[in-house]
Amino acid sequence: MPTIGIERADLIAVCRTLRDHPALQFALLVDITAADYHPATPRFELVYHFACLGAAYAVGTAAPPRRLRLKAQVTAEDASIASLTPVFPGANWLEREIFDLFGIAFEQHPDLRRILTPEDWEGHPLRKDYPVQIRKDAEAWSPIQLSVEEFAANIRAERERAAKSSGHAD
Repeated sequence: MPTIGIERADLIAVCRTLRDHPALQFALLVDITAADYHPATPRFELVYHFACLGAAYAVGTAAPPRRLRLKAQVTAEDASIASLTPVFPGANWLEREIFDLFGIAFEQHPDLRRILTPEDWEGHPLRKDYPVQIRKDAEAWSPIQLSVEEFAANIRAERERAAKSSGHAD
């Protein structure tokens, strides 16, 4: 898969170009993950996977279907990068997972909080220096109970927030 490396400060501009340029049309953010290269510097690498769906999702003339990997490095001292949610709203939960498991913050994320571990969890389990020998039971746990109406209202609110932040109206 073709791979490009970018400076973290350029993430939003590069991703907008990948999505909006007529010859590229990488309209689908497939996945985001991270790697911890502790004790190397820079310590973390964010890995973004995009897909151009060709004629299945074309703006004007269809670009050929293909995939692309994008990588950006962040240091341990400043483990943060811009959130892609203004460009790809689907980045929301992917970024929350990376925040939860690696401790990498996403600037301007609309709801950056833990998603897999309990809220009172200490540390980030996928960091190379996480003490795996420690066993800790969750102090607080409760199931999430949403009615169908509450779920639908949350989806509508998220779509409106994404449309406002991207400058597009539905």
